[in-house]
Amino acid sequence: MIKSLKLPIFISAVFISSCSSVYMPNVPNTPMLSQKGEFSGGLHISPRLNSSINGAYAVSDHIGVLFSGSYMNRDKERKDYRHKLVEIGGGWFDTFGPDNNRIIEIYAGVGSGRTDRTFREFDDNDVLIKTDVEEITYSKSFLQVNYSSKKNNNLRLFGNNYPLNYGTALRISNVDMKTFMRNSIGQVREGNIFLEPIFFTRMRLSETVQLQYTTSGTFGLNSRKHMNAGNSIFTIGAVINLNGKSK
Repeated sequence: MIKSLKLPIFISAVFISSCSSVYMPNVPNTPMLSQKGEFSGGLHISPRLNSSINGAYAVSDHIGVLFSGSYMNRDKERKDYRHKLVEIGGGWFDTFGPDNNRIIEIYAGVGSGRTDRTFREFDDNDVLIKTDVEEITYSKSFLQVNYSSKKNNNLRLFGNNYPLNYGTALRISNVDMKTFMRNSIGQVREGNIFLEPIFFTRMRLSETVQLQYTTSGTFGLNSRKHMNAGNSIFTIGAVINLNGKSK
């Protein structure tokens, strides 16, 4: 069932993601913490070179702290898009199931971001006739619930077996503009609440290193011109977990 959903999710992510919104979501932090002293770190990148970095640390057997950041700089002839975002947060996690190989995590946090967009118009002779420059800063708060499993399914590839595990998360993000300038003139600020369901698959290369494939959708609860749900997530990355419970 999961395999059959991968292609539709991938196609949806590619077509929905169009850089049409000033809000570019980062890859949510899904560290799969299991005990005190465990560290998780990840680096993810999308086909459009939107890069995300995640880190989390278990300060006790049920409390974790996390941080995230993302960056993108995409220049094209008619449109430039640059963004950066940082987040910090914390919350609760626990393991359950017959072998304690299932993990539930609940995190909340805050963040701050900036998006710069430049739009250019050309005449029929490719002469630049108009340029619009938008500069936006915004604040963000989020609540996130993660469910994942360390129960492995094997993928046989090139004669080797690679364990696979899966997870999902639901993030609710409240994003509000702090400033909105267009060609150095102040504009009406916007805000929105986004529902972001996330699905990820991890392939274990070693006891500490896994490859991760992440897809998501983004749904805005309010109709907005600029702060809308125009971007989703499709990334490939690597994740490390140190000092976790033995599998």
